[in-house]
Amino acid sequence: MASQKRIQKELAECTKSPPQGMTIALASESNLHKWHVTLQGPPNSPYAGGTFGLVVSLPVEYPFKAPTVTFSTRIYHPNVTNDSQGSICLGALKAENWKPASKLLGVLEAVRGLLVEPMPDDPLEARIADEYKNDRKEFEKNAKAYVARYAKGAPKYEEPTAAGEAKS
Repeated sequence: MASQKRIQKELAECTKSPPQGMTIALASESNLHKWHVTLQGPPNSPYAGGTFGLVVSLPVEYPFKAPTVTFSTRIYHPNVTNDSQGSICLGALKAENWKPASKLLGVLEAVRGLLVEPMPDDPLEARIADEYKNDRKEFEKNAKAYVARYAKGAPKYEEPTAAGEAKS
């Protein structure tokens, strides 16, 4: 029950004053444990002009266990898997780094920060990280191409099921 109160309090904080360029809503009014976040690509980044969907899943053990945050919109980024899973590599979300005092507002700000400044030394996509470090122009061209292809219009929050079929 304490976890429900904590989640309600954090949801209220996040919806009242969300990180810049984000809107936060529950995926379903009956489920506090799944949030849909709409993230506008930060200005002065290759993601500017794009609209990205994030799914925040809070475990029953939250805040003692870290949330899972994934991109539901495909993105070309060294710290996000280049597939429909959209897994994010972010230090604060790793089990060994997560602290119960951590707040979801901080997590969302950190995800937005990754779009402004990727961390190529802790990549999920080594090839993209290498390109980011060694051929920034090519990286930016590819990132912008993904924005044009996948991040225009309202984001879809479909998640892959075990069988690989999409569900909403």
